[in-house]
Amino acid sequence: MAAMKSLSDAFPVYNPPLEPYVSILHRDADLLVLDKPSGLLSVPGRHPALADSLATRVQEQFPKALIIHRLDKDTSGLVLMSLNRKAHAAVAAQFEARTTQKSYVAEVWGRVQDEEGLVDLPLAIDPDNKPRHRVDHEHGKPAQTRWRVLGYGENTTRLRLFPLTGRTHQLRVHMKALGHVILGDEFYADGAALAAADRLLLHAEELSFRHPQGSHVTFTAPVPF
Repeated sequence: MAAMKSLSDAFPVYNPPLEPYVSILHRDADLLVLDKPSGLLSVPGRHPALADSLATRVQEQFPKALIIHRLDKDTSGLVLMSLNRKAHAAVAAQFEARTTQKSYVAEVWGRVQDEEGLVDLPLAIDPDNKPRHRVDHEHGKPAQTRWRVLGYGENTTRLRLFPLTGRTHQLRVHMKALGHVILGDEFYADGAALAAADRLLLHAEELSFRHPQGSHVTFTAPVPF
């Protein structure tokens, strides 16, 4: 009989950060604006070993809170949760209609030559390398990312990224396609680019949308790198 696979064989190692346990940037009657640390899932995974998440931590204090959108585990920054169903529907509809404005900061490998640009490449899951995604012109869904250079390091470039769509791993795969992987990206970087950081250097810095009460609001989370 074949030996049973251990949990570590079946699932990636998951050691979510305990500090800060929850970082609330803003709270009102309708919404929580949170700053998710890198390494923490936005929502729990299917296996009990993946139960710890931003959503479950918040629900310990706010049982009715519901997550409106997600970030990858390794991406840090702004996440919204609703505190009532009406607010959830109002803001979730904006994400669905792509009327929210989002910007990220990333540190990528190499020197990006142009000052700004647009990556317009369709994306799909890589069936042979899940959960990785890839550029797929035959089966992929449309995906667009605008980018602008913020500055340069010795062999790195700091970019501001503006996702015009919200595909899984979009910014990570688009930067790889641009020829400049994000530092510390365990899925898409290797060699010096992977070793250059102990986390994925991608952060959801700013988010603008219409508040359920009607006003246009913008929130920012300080870049931790």
